Amino acid sequence: MDFEAIKALAQGELRAVDIEIETRLLSDVALINQMGSYIVHSGGKRLRPILVLLGSRAFGYEGSAHIRLAAIIEFIHTATLLHDDVVDASELRRGHTTANTIWGNEASVLVGDFLYSRAFEMMVEVGSMRVMEILAHTTNTIAKGEVMQLLNCHDPDTSEEHYLEVIRNKTAKLFQAAAQLSAVISNQNQEIEQAMALYGMHLGTAFQLIDDVLDYGRDNRDLGKNIGDDLAEGKPTLPLIHTLRQGTSHQRNLIRIAIEEGGLAQLDEVMNAIESTGSITYTARRAEDEASRAMAALANIPDSPYKQALLDLAHFSAHRNY
Repeated sequence: MDFEAIKALAQGELRAVDIEIETRLLSDVALINQMGSYIVHSGGKRLRPILVLLGSRAFGYEGSAHIRLAAIIEFIHTATLLHDDVVDASELRRGHTTANTIWGNEASVLVGDFLYSRAFEMMVEVGSMRVMEILAHTTNTIAKGEVMQLLNCHDPDTSEEHYLEVIRNKTAKLFQAAAQLSAVISNQNQEIEQAMALYGMHLGTAFQLIDDVLDYGRDNRDLGKNIGDDLAEGKPTLPLIHTLRQGTSHQRNLIRIAIEEGGLAQLDEVMNAIESTGSITYTARRAEDEASRAMAALANIPDSPYKQALLDLAHFSAHRNY
């Protein structure tokens, strides 16, 4: 089952999520409507909402709260994108000009805040303290991960373990919450809830590791961003960390300077070093390991087309090329 087939399995409910998003984006402040709609409809995969939908159906859930939860997850994700693009001074995302480039940093931060607060309004409506607890902890963890990433920038001594901790907090945590919430609203026991949380965490980690691979392996026509964006921002992602560990003294010095100074002046040399040390292969293999752990976490989930789609999503996260 490829990604489009997975998405098709949830297509009807994804349309309901889109309606919920469009309804909840409405504001008497025109700029909020414009920016929110621009970001939400700019070509994202909707992976996180899909996790809520497929997980809920895998447990036989028959209510409607999963639609609202999927929209909440997407609002939180969109808010983080708005804030991230300001912090990173990004000009391109998913092949589109970023909101901060069009409307300015101030508007992007404030509309991101609006989306966060709207998401919490919607959480209250779900009427579950457990849902509130998970999502409050999730947003706090994401914020912590964003600060950790900021501190890592331009630091060539960042370890692989610390880097993985950052992406589990910053990126994988929302995947974890999406999967876990599907078990919560379906009244599953603690063991199943934790299994879904593990699944989401490992899937999200695999997803981010492949983003790291694509940053050095695809141009902006395929990926929707400029090649070497992470390097330009001085981010020590796993391909660079591995090259620092395995490269020659010249390569290590090259990577250290590239991370410390940022920019793309030595991009070709950096990419040659990454390739010659097998760092892309290493990072991709780590992503495959994470995807395998995600699939293993579903061992006690009843078989169904929805469980199979969750398994296929884990495989997709580690083998995608966009």
